[in-house]
Amino acid sequence: MLCAKPPAACSRIEIEASHTGQLTKVTLLLFAIAAGISVANIYCAQPLLDSMAQEFGFSRSSAGSVILVTQIGYAVGLLFVVPLGDLLNRRRLVLTQLSLSAIVLALVGLAPSEWLLLIGLFFVGLLAVVVQVLVAFAASLVPPEKRGRAVGTVTSGVVLGILLARVVAGALSDIGGWRAVYLTSALLTLVLAGTLSRIIPDSGSEMRSSYAQLLRSTFALYVTTPVLRVRAAIALLLFAAFSTLWTSLVLPLSEPPHPLSHTAIGLFGLAGVAGAVAAGRAGQLVDQGWGQWTTGIGLGILLISWICIACLHRSLLALVIGIILLDFAVQAVHVTNQSMIFAARPEAKSRLVAAYMVFYSVGSGVGALAATRTYAAFHWAGVCALGASFSMAALGIWALTTRVSQR
Repeated sequence: MLCAKPPAACSRIEIEASHTGQLTKVTLLLFAIAAGISVANIYCAQPLLDSMAQEFGFSRSSAGSVILVTQIGYAVGLLFVVPLGDLLNRRRLVLTQLSLSAIVLALVGLAPSEWLLLIGLFFVGLLAVVVQVLVAFAASLVPPEKRGRAVGTVTSGVVLGILLARVVAGALSDIGGWRAVYLTSALLTLVLAGTLSRIIPDSGSEMRSSYAQLLRSTFALYVTTPVLRVRAAIALLLFAAFSTLWTSLVLPLSEPPHPLSHTAIGLFGLAGVAGAVAAGRAGQLVDQGWGQWTTGIGLGILLISWICIACLHRSLLALVIGIILLDFAVQAVHVTNQSMIFAARPEAKSRLVAAYMVFYSVGSGVGALAATRTYAAFHWAGVCALGASFSMAALGIWALTTRVSQR
């Protein structure tokens, strides 16, 4: 049947049709596992900040730079690597990124100085954007009516990866030091690359253009897609709040009245398993047209979570409840954001996720740096006030933009 649309549109439609329906449940599960292992490379540093600071001699107030430089690398990768998913064969792109990640992680684990550590972590972040290539890849392999669920499933793997990163990193650090964490991750990533080479389906490109045109079209999305601007702004504040908690949590928990081991601190991450549940459910709600309400309720829960988190010194149970609420809210809103922007421009999934996740990365870096410095000046009460401020600002943006076009 001949296409009545312009040639470019026909090409996009044909490619979209050829890719949908290829993602089986088993493959989707493996995508989620791959995303989880990859994202763990970014977050495994959070429970290790104290150990790194002691070995290299930098202060606690500047320990957030370890997280910040990783997030800067992640932001660069989002802008200049992830859009390639619309231009190149996604299978080859994923396998190349994973192979290079294994090499860089090994170099970080052997870093002899602070500067080499930070340079290595920059490239860890740069290559970890394979997670977003996988999210866009999954979205391209299912029909539109199942896109939210697919994104939610892969994001559930991301959430579990973040949680296990903290737990496993804390335990490995107590056994063999922080370097053992990165060397182990290098080995796991190499094994993952070999496994996925047998599993990932092949994929053609979704556009025909030069790399320069690809980048220009990525930046142009900020102008042409209102929902992207709104959701990106919410993401920046959302992940600033998220990073505020997880970057600074190791500091009060490693000193009186709760001088816990790295293993014990890492176990607090398990409380965030609610985030994985939220991610899967949020995608389904977006498919049913409840994206705006999911966002508003999620951001309201995020703000409330800081009341519980502020009670850390009086009750570790209250802290656990706060972590559950925070991770639930963050992942529900995050999945909703991605599902809504994919619906707006389905032919530009990799570029959309790149443009969106840049704000995620910037927010995470800002939250990490601000949290450690705030803790040094104002202790835990100041950190909680900072996180609540980020949360309130995100809720305010949502309230002011509920009528913005979803296209």
